[in-house]
Amino acid sequence: MTADTIVLSGKRKRNWAPYILLLPSLVFLFFFFATPMFSSFVLAFQTPDGAWSLDSIGTMVGDPNFTRAVTTTLTLVLIVIPFQLALALAMALVVNKRLKGTSLWLYVYALPLAISELAAGIVWVSIFTQKGWLNSILETLGILERGVIWQSAESYWTLIGIIVVAEMWRATSIMMIILVAGLQSIPDEYIEAAEVYGATLWQRVRRVILPMLRPSLQVALILRIILAIQVFATAIALAGTGLTVMSQQTLEWANDIDDDHVAAAWAGLMLILSIFATIGVLWLLPVKDEQQV
Repeated sequence: MTADTIVLSGKRKRNWAPYILLLPSLVFLFFFFATPMFSSFVLAFQTPDGAWSLDSIGTMVGDPNFTRAVTTTLTLVLIVIPFQLALALAMALVVNKRLKGTSLWLYVYALPLAISELAAGIVWVSIFTQKGWLNSILETLGILERGVIWQSAESYWTLIGIIVVAEMWRATSIMMIILVAGLQSIPDEYIEAAEVYGATLWQRVRRVILPMLRPSLQVALILRIILAIQVFATAIALAGTGLTVMSQQTLEWANDIDDDHVAAAWAGLMLILSIFATIGVLWLLPVKDEQQV
């Protein structure tokens, strides 16, 4: 056996290592993601007797809450994501600047990650109730004569606004951490060269940082959009029945109405929207091969 043969044989063995390391994750995804997803799709196209039918889809679309649930969910996504992206990028730039006390800022920014969605909703309920902190502070300062009813079911956009605020506080940190990791992978020489040539902060962000940050932006946006489509506990805690989101309808059909087939149809709809959102992000933010390495 020649030396070249030994080297080639060693390379072939080493090339299998990544696939072996990925195997446990693939097995996990197959049994706990792909299999339930496929079963849910099958359930959505079956009757309780096991016959194939579109009755569950028709029932879902014909539900009086269908349009309102889909519209509200997509409205929250379209409002929350741009604000969260801008805020997360600003937070990431501050952390990546490595200023004095950066560790403290990172801790403060990441603190909401330790709080569940329901707990975060309850925290913001204590702020936005008529006797909550916000009204108490505004009354003390003399800005308001009496407390505002922020959680009124009659004020659709006010409910949307307080959910957006709560979601930005709760979940922006997820995007921020991903963007910090992306920023730390950008060579300092590129940013320093831009500074030498007189680029302003906005020009450096637009021309240098954002193009090289595309892989991290893809991950952050896809993850956050999927989670926003699934918004549930925060909306329920703050708006109750004043707003209807798709996750709420899924739970209602599964538990209250006890119809797993229609609930599966709602779950399938959220999955389809998540898939289209993922495709949209990948199309709008293409990443060159050299950036993926």
